[in-house]
Amino acid sequence: MDTDVRVRFAPAPTGYLHVGSARSALFNWLYARHHGGVFVLRIEDTNAQLATPEYYAAITKPLEWLGIDWDEGPYYQSERTDRYLAAIEQLMGSGAAYCCDCTRDAIDARNAETGFKGGYDGHCRSREVRDAEGVSVRFRTPDDGETVIDDIIRGRVSFDNAEFEDFVVRRGNGTPVFLVANAVDDAEMAITHVVRGEDLLNTTPKVALLWAALGYGPLPTYAHLPLLVGDDRKKLSKRKDSVALADFEADGFLPQAMANYLALLGWGPPDEVEVRPMAEIVELFDLADVNKAPAFFDMKKLEYINGEYIRALSTNELVEALQPW
Repeated sequence: MDTDVRVRFAPAPTGYLHVGSARSALFNWLYARHHGGVFVLRIEDTNAQLATPEYYAAITKPLEWLGIDWDEGPYYQSERTDRYLAAIEQLMGSGAAYCCDCTRDAIDARNAETGFKGGYDGHCRSREVRDAEGVSVRFRTPDDGETVIDDIIRGRVSFDNAEFEDFVVRRGNGTPVFLVANAVDDAEMAITHVVRGEDLLNTTPKVALLWAALGYGPLPTYAHLPLLVGDDRKKLSKRKDSVALADFEADGFLPQAMANYLALLGWGPPDEVEVRPMAEIVELFDLADVNKAPAFFDMKKLEYINGEYIRALSTNELVEALQPW
């Protein structure tokens, strides 16, 4: 057992828990339980409009239904703003960040005039803009070199630093962006492994640059999970697919069947026995065995696995499960 393993699930409260997010939570939980480590729940609620009890419940209730328990948290980023602002002050003090009074319209106008296509052109790097209301803070990205992420699933992934614009770390309204919160929280919570969706891979080098500038030491180990795709082999979309975990509960799927199926989205047991108790999945699970190819969300397979679990119920268990209907 590696009791030093600490992972986290850090969703934004958006009104419902997406099956892709549920799969990420499950893989984090499986990895923590396999190693006897710690699973941390952290709510990325820096958007004040989403910082309400009903939005929090839309995350915690489906996790509980799925059988995922957490060892620490939930921590709320809305309660940790002072820590993020202190980190931004540290970046400014070291010269790793600077104030910028450029509006989006001004940036776009300069880019149209010069033909610059890299986003923000670094206009305020040497202007010594004074901090004030409406002034944002940008991170000064390196002009050369590369940022390398060693990913358990994807291997070595390198990013050319010259391709990064000086990105915003504090908005003009004074609120920190999630990139800073991400780095600060992972450092302060001693997260050892960051297991999350492939769609977040492009934010990882920015967090890595912030991490180094804040002097946090070695990065956590990253593992970016494959995207979930639907029948059209495109990313699952709430516009055309069933993606809310609560919808599957409402449709009568058993939680243990749903958890079993989600575990198979990108991972498979070495003995190829797919329908099995969660305790066995915990024992067999390894991030190194996760496939980086997109995972097909197959409703027919989910229905088959659900049927297997229903047929395994005792009469009393079946009667109990049928009560809501």
